[in-house]
Amino acid sequence: MAQQQKTGFFSRMFNRLLNRVEWLGNKLPHPITLFAILAVLVIIASAILSAFNISVEDPTQAGETLEVQNLLSAEGIQYLFTSMVDNFINFAPLGVVLATMIGIGVAERSGLIGAALRGIVTSVPKQLVTAALIFAGVLSSMAVDAGYVILPPLGALIFLSLGRHPLAGLAAAFAGVSAGFGANLFVTSLDPMLGALTIEAAATLDPEYAEGLNYLMNYYIMAVSVLLLTVVGTIVTEKIVEPRLGSFKGETDKKDQITYLSEVEKKGLIYAGLTIVGLIVLALLLVVPEWGPLRGEGDSPILNSPFMDSLVAILLFVFLIPGLVYGIVTKEIRNDKDAAQQMSDTMASMGMFIVLAFTAGQFVAYFAETNIGTVIGAFGAELLETLQIGGIPLLLGFMIVCAIINLFIGSASAKWAIMAPVFVPLMMEFGFSPALTQAAYRIADSTTNIITPTMTYFAMVIAFAQKYDKKIGIGTLISMMLPYTIFFSIAWTAMLIIWMLLGIDLGPGSPIYYE
Repeated sequence: MAQQQKTGFFSRMFNRLLNRVEWLGNKLPHPITLFAILAVLVIIASAILSAFNISVEDPTQAGETLEVQNLLSAEGIQYLFTSMVDNFINFAPLGVVLATMIGIGVAERSGLIGAALRGIVTSVPKQLVTAALIFAGVLSSMAVDAGYVILPPLGALIFLSLGRHPLAGLAAAFAGVSAGFGANLFVTSLDPMLGALTIEAAATLDPEYAEGLNYLMNYYIMAVSVLLLTVVGTIVTEKIVEPRLGSFKGETDKKDQITYLSEVEKKGLIYAGLTIVGLIVLALLLVVPEWGPLRGEGDSPILNSPFMDSLVAILLFVFLIPGLVYGIVTKEIRNDKDAAQQMSDTMASMGMFIVLAFTAGQFVAYFAETNIGTVIGAFGAELLETLQIGGIPLLLGFMIVCAIINLFIGSASAKWAIMAPVFVPLMMEFGFSPALTQAAYRIADSTTNIITPTMTYFAMVIAFAQKYDKKIGIGTLISMMLPYTIFFSIAWTAMLIIWMLLGIDLGPGSPIYYE
């Protein structure tokens, strides 16, 4: 897929590396087959590790031992058969993707998304499109995982409508959403989720100090990180990823080409826009007033609320209802049968993803059931402690361990639940505050998400990419995303080190060092 160009020595070597990664990765089987193979390997590994009595101290339960569970034992085999359907149904992205795609499908097939994109590309300066896409991706963590579902396919469509390679747009959006997941200008559900685990872990060493910690301990640095990631992501997209992809050779539908909006399309967009405003007002009434039925309780009634747990349903309606309004105005939807057909057509296009969700769901569930991920995390912590290094090298070593563990455990909160009880007190012993440890974790975890095949949404992005290149595989996607991981990691880590050297608080009342 890479294009040969006249470039400097460094560029040629870097492209050669990416080509090798792409070639090697594409030798892997189809993602559906790969996840099935990984599931089988986990079963075999669980039997081997269990036979050697591999166990570690449970980081979440003091004094308790955690052993690798053998899935080839009598109980394990029972689990394999009785959990198969539940593993499929409970695969995290399955419900999120299918429910959201009902709304997105109507919005797309009625013409709303296409018209809105054409309106954007004919009015916004083209040089800002990449930056705007990455910026939107980083901020999308406010909607939890919905950004994974919405922005990569939209990014591909935007780039295609501009005559640019759609996979470059998909890559830029995926980089913003996934590699920038830990950063935001606003407080997201990730802050209290990780913060609660950090505070609890710090309390095991210094309960009094832990009482002074707060959920916003990383807010300052993560807010500034949004600008950094937007700039770096734009440069990587336009200087490395897009030139390497070359020009798009696939077929382009007329609906994806840039055309100016007709009067009826403008009218439809106005009505759809007013509908969205009305839906936003309704959503605010559900959560902002004290009497709001979706408002939570405690110190963070909005962040920790039924509203945040309802974002998928809310996004479904935010796309579905304006899509219906637009279709009715433009006569693309004349009755309920038209709307039902559009929803059905969208679900028909998700067949590959549904099959993939079955095998991926088994692998993710087996990996969690065996405790292999927890064992890997515990041994990584012991390695750092054995090396007895301090200062910046210790911090960098911790980040490397986080990045490696991220290749095995996708969920940010699940990893931190395992790692925080071990690493937060350990880093405090070396003089680093819990806030710094958490910030380092967020950076290492976020930047490696996009090259982690076991990350829950990785397979879904491949499915989106195959719309434009049916031969695309894991290797192609990893080679396309690897430059983002490299340069995001370098820039973001350098920023963290500079922040440390300057001694700036990471958040409100959250210093760098533990004293």
